[in-house]
Amino acid sequence: MGDSQETIDRALRLLDRLEELLQRTSPDLPGWDSSTAFRWRHTHGERRLDPVTRPHRIFLDDLLCMDRQKAEILRNTRQFVQSLPANNTLLWGSRGTGKSSLIKALLNELATDGLRLIEVEGPDLMDLPHIIDLVADRPEKFMLFCDELSFEANDRSYKHLKAMLDGSVASPPENLIIYATSHRRHLMPELQSENRETRAIDGEIHHGETVDEKISLSDRFGLWLAFHPFSQQEYLEIVHHWIGRLDARVEDPEAMRRAALQWALKRGSRSGRTAWQFARDWAGRSALEGQDDTRSAP
Repeated sequence: MGDSQETIDRALRLLDRLEELLQRTSPDLPGWDSSTAFRWRHTHGERRLDPVTRPHRIFLDDLLCMDRQKAEILRNTRQFVQSLPANNTLLWGSRGTGKSSLIKALLNELATDGLRLIEVEGPDLMDLPHIIDLVADRPEKFMLFCDELSFEANDRSYKHLKAMLDGSVASPPENLIIYATSHRRHLMPELQSENRETRAIDGEIHHGETVDEKISLSDRFGLWLAFHPFSQQEYLEIVHHWIGRLDARVEDPEAMRRAALQWALKRGSRSGRTAWQFARDWAGRSALEGQDDTRSAP
């Protein structure tokens, strides 16, 4: 009898430990009304969606010199929130040209229509099936956002994304769409050595298996949007926009223009991000100088 009771006690303790382990590894459900944006977290064996308490408040009107990209992705996203056919989208191109800001602005534009955002980092793409299980029966529409996505040559985690986009036996839910940004058009490094695999057959160019594998990933995004560096005039237009948004004092427009160009030259970039950073610096310095002038006035 004693041995039987001891066996039962050991089994109960084992069940308790198993229940604790399952609770630790099962995704925690968020308060869906607590935010419009969420981050997927997978740390120390725990998976959960964390609400973003202060989503970035940037709007489509703040994004200049990208009218074509804005129009295409806004149309695609409106189709999505209205339960019409829409495409997963890859935004690729130069740094600081507004790719991520455009995604955030879409959320602010369409949140009242039920649009929500889930940010997932590249290493956590293996958790896509868990995320799908969490949102599949929700009434909201979810953008699954992968920012600055890229894979190294020996990184096999891209296969999880590839299956999700197109290739898994299970179809993705209708209330989830994938928007990814990247500096690479094909998301993976392109090596010169891979060109040696290319063959001409009957006058047609056929890529080798390595190149085909890389192209097949980005090819699963139905919509590609390219972002290129801004011209000097476009850069200055964005600078003037943010100067106005920040209500910065500009007593000498030509001095401000020269300072903006020097700022971009030092940074080696005429991008929207560079323009925003310059405008903040100019607004802060101008306000500080105004305070000093007030204190020194007789």
